[in-house]
Amino acid sequence: MIIEYNNIYDNQIKNLFVELQEYIASIDKEGYNILTPGYGEKYLKKTLNEIQSNNGKMFLFKENDKIVGLIVGLISDEVFEYDFHAPKRGRITELIVTKACRTNGYGKALLIKMENFFKEQGCKNIILEVFGYNEHAIAFYERNGYHTRLLDVTKNT
Repeated sequence: MIIEYNNIYDNQIKNLFVELQEYIASIDKEGYNILTPGYGEKYLKKTLNEIQSNNGKMFLFKENDKIVGLIVGLISDEVFEYDFHAPKRGRITELIVTKACRTNGYGKALLIKMENFFKEQGCKNIILEVFGYNEHAIAFYERNGYHTRLLDVTKNT
């Protein structure tokens, strides 16, 4: 069942953030991503501030009174710059499903829930960032109709 954020689940949400950061650190070939002390607490605070500042939402996937997944989305209004014009769009900043519950369709259900929220808010586009080494996430988003628009490349010196 998908529910909106409720602070009674903060400890479980912090654990999901930590689980994702541990995974990202484990696949980071350069070793830049790390898990710092208090990461879950700090990242939750940062995320809640972003949600509040950007008309966002956090949806939680709840199974048997346990939070097994979450998605965070923010809304940015139309942007006009000297070389860029974008319509109102949603940005997914986090999509996490605990390892034990992956492949059950929870991620897709959360994604659809956020996409519908963005549509209801008048967003014309959805953007998200995926760590380049996270091949499972990239494949998941591609299966769900997302494509690469920007690509960062890196080189060690």
